Parts: sequence; structure tokens; C-alpha cells
Amino acid sequence: MRLVKIERDGRNAEGLLDGDTVHLVGGWRDGPAEDAPFSLSKRSPADLAALPAGGEAVPLASVTLAVPIDPPAKIICVGMNYRDHLSEIKVEESSSPTIFLRTPDSLVGHDAPIVRPRASVTFDFEGEIAVVIGRAGRHIAVEDAMDHVGGYSCFMDGSVREYQKHSVTAGKNFWHSGAMGPWIVPASEWDVADASLATRLNGETVQSARASQMIFGIRECISYCSRWLALRPGDVIATGTPGGVGSRRTPPLWMKAGDRLEVEVEGVGVLSNPVVDEG
Repeated sequence: MRLVKIERDGRNAEGLLDGDTVHLVGGWRDGPAEDAPFSLSKRSPADLAALPAGGEAVPLASVTLAVPIDPPAKIICVGMNYRDHLSEIKVEESSSPTIFLRTPDSLVGHDAPIVRPRASVTFDFEGEIAVVIGRAGRHIAVEDAMDHVGGYSCFMDGSVREYQKHSVTAGKNFWHSGAMGPWIVPASEWDVADASLATRLNGETVQSARASQMIFGIRECISYCSRWLALRPGDVIATGTPGGVGSRRTPPLWMKAGDRLEVEVEGVGVLSNPVVDEG
């Protein structure tokens, strides 16, 4: 089962992807997908299993996959969470996760263009594993944290390094500079504990790691964030990127118009996006 948010001809819907067919849940709605709710991302595994069968079936090829998030959801990003990345940026390991936030309109869905902004050419890639919260909580104990996971997705934390030097918020939130998708895989269907993560630029692998190599694992990240946030179903935690980013290569490897970037998470899928220049 894959949870998808889709759009076609000015309308949007949500549904369950089975093979190459999307089974709609709740029918079509008018308006763009980015403004529409995504209730499936907030349902527990038991609720998903209990959904009635028989919704309208549409071919996956006939629709566009949108970012699989609910508009009010928080997008929480963990920085510097792999030791090889710390080594390449020459930063000491922290005693707690480094956190920043992204805005919903900084992200696009699968196969939609990610945009290199007019402001800078220092447009870098960061492939990540995204965790979607499925059960609300505050002050969540580390040992209970996985009970709050609803599912997993692929995440591309596009970074404008020139701006990140003086403002992490700016460098991480340029319009349509990142991506998430292509769908959410429910936690009941996949254990991401040692899943592989790979980022490819124009078919060449530029980042490769396993989830078990995170400094702060998924449990620790959820527990830490819940100390200061009320985590709600549908919230997203992007768990950090491994070494290999373009800014630390000689010469630097920046994304440019005409490139295609892929982020693959084992057991989840491949998020693929072309790169374009801002008009």
C-alpha cells in the first residue's frame, strides 16, 4: 500500500496506490493539491486497514503525484546527522539534534521541477529519509517513539549554500527548492531501521548511506522534537543527509538546469525531479 495525493485537470484527490492503479478515498475535490488536505497521512495503520474498498480507480499514469503532506503539517528537518557529513563540513558532533524548519511551498512532488533560484547558483542536493508522524504526542520517550511513526517517504532538502551561510532559514526555504514523495509507505509495511539511502545526480550516485548510520536515530529525533513541539499526525521529520554534498567537492558540484536528481530509500521508492532555472 502506498498513500498518494494526486491532481488532474484542476482537481485533486487522495488514495491508495496498488501497482499502477490509484484507488481514490473520498473522491475528487476542486482546486490545487497544495492547498488540499491529506487525511491519509494522518491515519493510524488500523484506520488505513479498515478503509472500505471500491473507490474510483484511476491509472497512475493519468495523474500527477503531489507532495504527500497536509498543508498545516510541520516540516521539521534534522541537520548534520551523519558522521561522514560532519567530517566533510568540519563540524564537531553535537550532543543533541540540530533542527530547522521548512515551509510547505519550498517543496514539490515527484517529477515536478525543483527550481534553482535567481539569487544564487550554489544550489546543492541533500537526499534524506522522511518520517511521517502517525500518532500525536509530547514528551515522547525514546523507547515509545516508533509507536508514533505513521510512515516513510523520500526527501530532497535542496540548499542554497550562499544564503545558508548567513541564514539557515533562507538557505533552506527558497520556493520549490526541495521535494518530497513520491508517496508515503505506512510504517506497518516497512521497517526502515537499516534501509539504504542513495542520491543520484544525472544517474551518478553522489550520496550513499544506511539509516543505521544516523547519529541520532529516528527514535531519538522524535523524542527530542516532542520535548518542544506538539507532534501531530501528518507532521514530517526529515532525518538528515549523509556525506557527498556538492558544496564539499572539488570543484563544487552544483545542481543546474537540465539536471535530474533522484533520492531512493530502500523499501519506499524513488523520488525523481528535473532541475530548472527560476524564470
